[in-house]
Amino acid sequence: MVPQPEHQARENIDALLQAAGWHVCNASAANIHAARGVAIREFPLPGYGFADYLLYVDGKAAGVIEAKKEGVTLTGVETQSDKYTKGLPAGLPRWSNPLPFSYQSTGIETRFTNGLDPVPRSRPVFAFHKPELLADWLGLASTTSPLAKGGPGGISSTASEPPSSYQAATFLARLQAMPPLKEEGLWPAQITAIRNLEKSLKENRPRALIQMATGSGKTFTSISFIYRLIKFAGARRILFLVDRGNLAEQTLKEFQQYVSPYNNFKFSEEYIVQRLQGNQIDTTARVCICTLQRMYSMLKGRDLPADLEEESVDQLGKLFGDIGQRRTSPDKARGERAAELPDSAMSSAATRATPYGGALLSTIEPIEYNPNIPIETFDIIVTDEAHRSIYNLWAQVLEYFDAYLVGLTATPGKQTFGFFHQNLVMEYNHEMAVADGVNVNYDVYRIKTAITEAGSKVEAGYYVEKQERDTR
Repeated sequence: MVPQPEHQARENIDALLQAAGWHVCNASAANIHAARGVAIREFPLPGYGFADYLLYVDGKAAGVIEAKKEGVTLTGVETQSDKYTKGLPAGLPRWSNPLPFSYQSTGIETRFTNGLDPVPRSRPVFAFHKPELLADWLGLASTTSPLAKGGPGGISSTASEPPSSYQAATFLARLQAMPPLKEEGLWPAQITAIRNLEKSLKENRPRALIQMATGSGKTFTSISFIYRLIKFAGARRILFLVDRGNLAEQTLKEFQQYVSPYNNFKFSEEYIVQRLQGNQIDTTARVCICTLQRMYSMLKGRDLPADLEEESVDQLGKLFGDIGQRRTSPDKARGERAAELPDSAMSSAATRATPYGGALLSTIEPIEYNPNIPIETFDIIVTDEAHRSIYNLWAQVLEYFDAYLVGLTATPGKQTFGFFHQNLVMEYNHEMAVADGVNVNYDVYRIKTAITEAGSKVEAGYYVEKQERDTR
């Protein structure tokens, strides 16, 4: 018997919750102390109906999940889940009233709202967060509003002074009180890029693009704002993605050589910087430098030979087999999607449209939720050469994590702008860098060869693997 859409959604949600470490049970057999995180199905809320899932963290109600069948627009049901966050019966232990966390999910698509943020706003997430993260947020919120006001079994504050920015519960909350940028050692363009990026993050814009000409100090700019985000906004861990292993080594050296203008310590003397060469993330590392190839392999639970990190990400077939092509027709993608996607709820990435309206062919192996690398592993992802990291399976790596995305590139295209939501926080091209004396100009010399002057012939019967459409 084919399960009904609503029932299938619940099965998928159960699987995602369990993979993230939640204990899932029915209301009739609920034990709120069975695990650190407990998700209770069909919890009755007098006057409000039933919450599809009520989430308990450390024995207190912390949030709800509103379940819908696949295809429902989740942004339209946020008010419904918001209602359930306020409908908990009196006397039940809770972290606050209303409850701070709410999810809306079809088991394929999921959205999340964090009530501890300065201006709560829902965002798409790949899967559910682990209960440990919610517990960390709630613990940090013990001296901040609104949880400081308490409630039945809730948090009460004993602090006599307002909490510092670092004590605020969420990364977004801590961003709001960043100290002024120290400009020493920075070029004017780098100062502008850092300020504009921090402004974008404070406004809770999920993606930002920095365009800076080659040689104008993109990496130094990145290390400068990464340092500030860790030191002053309490970023737990930041991922720096590159597309080749030798670039990872260069980036590591630049981190090690960076000297803080705030205390004259080197970056690696204050914080652990890990160059990922295996599949194990150092839990104490504040920065992880990794190739796209390796992170994809890690999420798939596979080992990647070191020599493959030197392969271009454009050579996808050589690295990971035939990954297919993009569709360009959204209607065609929607019409054929059901026949192509795997049944597992864990492969939610396979249902996602590309940033340009099409979907991925089934020959692209989708990333599934990996409990060893949860979606909250990184607060920020900085991707170098962003114009090459947004295509095919690499986009899955960027969209897996519940993190802000910062793209670096000297040569963005229209697709790059689209992927980063048209949020270009810095534009500094070669001509600008030359005008500022940062780069030097160049002269073009035409070199004549026999083949460029006289052309060549392709003999009959010769197999041509690729043809250039413009000149064939």
